[in-house]
Amino acid sequence: MISEAALRLALMAKRTDAAGEILFHAIGECGLGKVLVARSARGVCAILLGAGSDELEADLAARFPDVMLVANEVTVRDDLAKVIRFVDKPTKGLHLVLDMRGTPLQRRVWEKMRSIPVGRTVTYMQLARWISPVASARVIAGACAANPIALAIPCHRVIRTDGDLADYRWGIERKRELIRKEAIA
Repeated sequence: MISEAALRLALMAKRTDAAGEILFHAIGECGLGKVLVARSARGVCAILLGAGSDELEADLAARFPDVMLVANEVTVRDDLAKVIRFVDKPTKGLHLVLDMRGTPLQRRVWEKMRSIPVGRTVTYMQLARWISPVASARVIAGACAANPIALAIPCHRVIRTDGDLADYRWGIERKRELIRKEAIA
């Protein structure tokens, strides 16, 4: 039997297909603060970290200006639960179907980042060499900055050549905590 809520979502999706895409999202609390997870029909397209719900919703709207954003905890519940579990226990991994939106180069960098095992880090230059002999650390840093899918595309595992932590879109303290949790796992 189909629930009334599911029928309403299906009807709304059908009505907006002609007008544009819908992203469903929800916000939860994790060990790193607030987390917003958004998904399209193809998969998770955003995992954003922050201190407040308004900040996260504004970030989502800025990243996806041409789509309808619908807060819907039911649709995103399983994905959100996986993200929160990952923050608490990173050794379990984070297995989500992703809808990676970016340039072909960004998606290539993101796919390589996804191959970095939990508990390991690589330098920007190492990752650049994996991409291409002519790729630069700057290209990798640009892809990290453009990444809308925190944790599932683990930019936090990319560090400077000297071992220092470089900037992280969601804050250097969050990056430090993620690396620490993954290292002891």
